[in-house]
Amino acid sequence: MSFVIDASMALAWQFKRVNPAEIKLAEKALGELDSVQGVVPAIWFAEIANSVLRGERQGVIPPAQTAFFLNELSQANIVADEESPRARQSSVVALARMHSLTAYDATYLELAMRRGAQLATFDRKLADAARSAGVQVFGDPA
Repeated sequence: MSFVIDASMALAWQFKRVNPAEIKLAEKALGELDSVQGVVPAIWFAEIANSVLRGERQGVIPPAQTAFFLNELSQANIVADEESPRARQSSVVALARMHSLTAYDATYLELAMRRGAQLATFDRKLADAARSAGVQVFGDPA
């Protein structure tokens, strides 16, 4: 079994959320990686890198903390989707149109749908689209 982790969820492990319920949910998702594999699209790596760089530039985290976080992520039970982004492009565009998502967010939705996996996200619009498409959102009551 696996679940799809979007960048907003993974970044909550580095940049703490304000809402205590969201902090708890992020910790729960991280804990799940001990027994369940996280799956991410290839774009996830660039999203994570860009976000931690923004955090550095804004003085929120030092480079050493970025290095530590990226190392921890590289050792987590998270794998990249092996399906070619080119092969999924039409599906991603169709989902983006249908749910008024960015292509980036639709990439996560497409992956969760294809894998029959839960989607771990804090992006409300993406979570609503997932529910509408029949994808369970991590943290929702079953």
